[in-house]
Amino acid sequence: MADGGALAMQIDRVGEQTAKAARALGWLPAYAWQLLVRRPQRGRPAHLVVALADHFEPSIVPERPSDYASADEQERRLDRWCRMYPHVVDALRDADGYPFRHTYFYPAEQYDKALIDRLAEHCHAGWGEIDIHLHHGLDGPDTPANLRRVLCDFRDALDARRCLPRWNGEDQARYAFVHGNWTLANSGDGRLCGVDEEMQILAETGCYADFTLPSAPNRAQVRKINALYECARPLNERAPHRQGRDLRVGRPPTTFPLIVQGPLGLSFVRGRRSLPRLENAALTTPHPPTMRRLHLWKRAAITVAGRPDWLFIKLHCHGMDPRDEDAMLGAPLRHFLRQLVAEPRVHFVTAREMVNIALAACDGRDGNPGDYRDYRLRLSSPSR
Repeated sequence: MADGGALAMQIDRVGEQTAKAARALGWLPAYAWQLLVRRPQRGRPAHLVVALADHFEPSIVPERPSDYASADEQERRLDRWCRMYPHVVDALRDADGYPFRHTYFYPAEQYDKALIDRLAEHCHAGWGEIDIHLHHGLDGPDTPANLRRVLCDFRDALDARRCLPRWNGEDQARYAFVHGNWTLANSGDGRLCGVDEEMQILAETGCYADFTLPSAPNRAQVRKINALYECARPLNERAPHRQGRDLRVGRPPTTFPLIVQGPLGLSFVRGRRSLPRLENAALTTPHPPTMRRLHLWKRAAITVAGRPDWLFIKLHCHGMDPRDEDAMLGAPLRHFLRQLVAEPRVHFVTAREMVNIALAACDGRDGNPGDYRDYRLRLSSPSR
């Protein structure tokens, strides 16, 4: 009987693991369909609108994920970054004269005035913008009240440093968001979040777009992939971004935050008998940016429907992870950027600028997407 009970428990565990794997791979049918129906545009090359969402954590200790680096170490890391980064990218500019910039999604729960002051100075000099990143629900489910408080406090701290935009330059401060645990709107089966109505709270506190996705291979990955869209389910329910209305020319969005996804798919290496590798647009030292990966990102064909010649490529990284310094500041990045800027229609944008360009497309604007960087969401001080 005991052996039978143990066998039953083992079968249950296998069944649970299989179910989790099925949920994590639920996006594959959509990907297969997109490979069939999304074809590269013929004729003139497309405009590439490229943004980098940096999950920027000066405190990161890779070998001890639950620990924080000392305050002195965080200050040293950030100062070094702010000194080195301009030298790496300054000479490699896009079709509009902009350098490759990061949107620094800084963890709200790790707010440090001195570090934010230094990063804001770096951004005001033209090297990027700051937005909100949050890890929560780590030690148990978060509460709506606490989530709202943390978001509002950090939003106001960034706004005081003129880091956040306003709609048409007016109204309350707006921000973009990244969920630090991937489990946006409690999409991880209740783990590492705990707030079903997170999307509603984001909307009410000024969030205009979420840049978390793709989260694969995390089980929080939704089945809708390679898209720019509005949530189609009520914002106060769990994971309303599971379904959505694609952004489309002639139909300005009305439900915010928008969902801005990066490319997700599979990378097949010719001539090798190995399983395909997940391509989720993460930049790391083992997988730096390359022109081959760019081909896959373009193949995802993330657009505003009706404007197929504007391709949106949202990448992501952990810029402060010491293991990824080569991909962030080294020869692989410089080599990639040198090849990329040789193409005539590349536009390096921040998260805010990417959303502005998408909004302009929805309103029927055409021509050079770089002309719409400040279309609706405008900073009080220039970011160039």
